[in-house]
Amino acid sequence: MEYLVSADLTTCLILFGLLLFSRGADFLSTWIATPNLVLEANPIARRLGWRGSLLVNLLVCLLFAVLPIPAIMIITTSLLVASRNFELAWLMRSMGEDAYRYWLVGRLAEASRGVYIFCVVSQSLLTGVIGVALVVYGPPQAVPFAIGLGIITYSLTVAVYTLIAARNIPRSQV
Repeated sequence: MEYLVSADLTTCLILFGLLLFSRGADFLSTWIATPNLVLEANPIARRLGWRGSLLVNLLVCLLFAVLPIPAIMIITTSLLVASRNFELAWLMRSMGEDAYRYWLVGRLAEASRGVYIFCVVSQSLLTGVIGVALVVYGPPQAVPFAIGLGIITYSLTVAVYTLIAARNIPRSQV
């Protein structure tokens, strides 16, 4: 259990810097995609707003900088989420939040709900398999184990929030 907490100041500072960077990347990618948080999938982040989320994330960075395995898990998840956000952030920004949402609802209306759910779940499962492999074949105190947990967390996050967002679209719009 001694590998869970770092007493080494250098390690804590490096982890703090990486946490700030990764959470900052998630913030930046979200801000580019949805400056008014209209398209934010996380209802807690939407409710907290930018200032509240910034404070919570700063506290997360401070608290987890001394916990290497959870810190690396958070860093991995945050970087993967930021990468996913950046994939379409340019389109969301160029169209505008409401226009993009309307466009996406239109695409969902034209697609089979079953095919959409299958694709979201399949993407998450395929990504999650990589994380499971790292967790199963890596010792619990190792960096690959923490990265694996981060990948699993990311894949679950994508599946859950994407499906919640699709479910919350009124049937009359789809």
